[in-house]
Amino acid sequence: MSVLAIILARRGSKGLPGKNTASVAGRPCIAWTIDEALAAETVESVLVSSDDPAALDIGSRMGAFCFVRPPEIADDLATIDEAARVSLRGDDAQTVVLLYGNVPVRATGIIDRAVRLLEETGCDSVQSYEPVGKHHPLWTARVDEEGAVHPWEGKVLNGGVWRRQDLPPAYIPTGGVIVVRREALDLSLGVEPGPHAFLGRDRRGVIDEQGSTIDIDEPIDLVVAQAVLESRLSRAA
Repeated sequence: MSVLAIILARRGSKGLPGKNTASVAGRPCIAWTIDEALAAETVESVLVSSDDPAALDIGSRMGAFCFVRPPEIADDLATIDEAARVSLRGDDAQTVVLLYGNVPVRATGIIDRAVRLLEETGCDSVQSYEPVGKHHPLWTARVDEEGAVHPWEGKVLNGGVWRRQDLPPAYIPTGGVIVVRREALDLSLGVEPGPHAFLGRDRRGVIDEQGSTIDIDEPIDLVVAQAVLESRLSRAA
C-alpha cells in the first residue's frame, strides 16, 4: 500500500508569523519534520505543501516534492483535509501521512508506529495522543460573571476527584502525526459531515509520553523546542 507524507506549512500565522521557517536549534523549523518524514521506514515519498517560497525551497533542497498551495487553501480558514486533498494532485497513494511543518520535536518512531497500526488494524485513521496530565477534563469548570464555580459537565465539581492519581486516563491529540486512508480523506465513507469527518469511522491512536511532541505556536514554544533539540544533539554527539 503506497504511503505519501504531506507536510503542511502555511505561511501565515496569527500567533507566530513565519513559524514554519523560524530557526530552531540552528535549522529551519520545517527541516526537522522533513527529516523525520524522509527517515520513516513506512513512507515512500514526501511532499511539502505550502504557499511560502522559503518553505518550498527548503523542501526541494532536502529531497521532497513540492506543491505550491493556492491562496484559497492557504488562509486561516482552510481546513487540514481540504489542503491535503488539493495537494495530492492525482497521486495514487492509498495511505496519507499528515504532518505539520511547525512541529520540530516528535517522539522517536511515531510516524512508523501510526502507519503500522493503520495497516495492522485496517482502521480509517490513526492520530498521536499524549496524557493530559493535570489539565484533566474532569477538573475543568465554568466560572460565571459573579464568580460562582460550576462543573463543566454534570453536577459534581471536579468529578468528585481531588487527587490527580485518582483521575481516569485521558488523552489529548499532540499534532505529531495523523495517518488516514485515502477513502477517509476523500470523504467517501459516508461519514456525517463535520470538521473531523476525514478521520473516518474507525479512529485509533498511538500514545506517547507527555511533552514528547512540541508544536510551535507561540514564542515560548521556540525556546522549549530549542532546549529539547540541543539536548538531543548533545547526547548524539
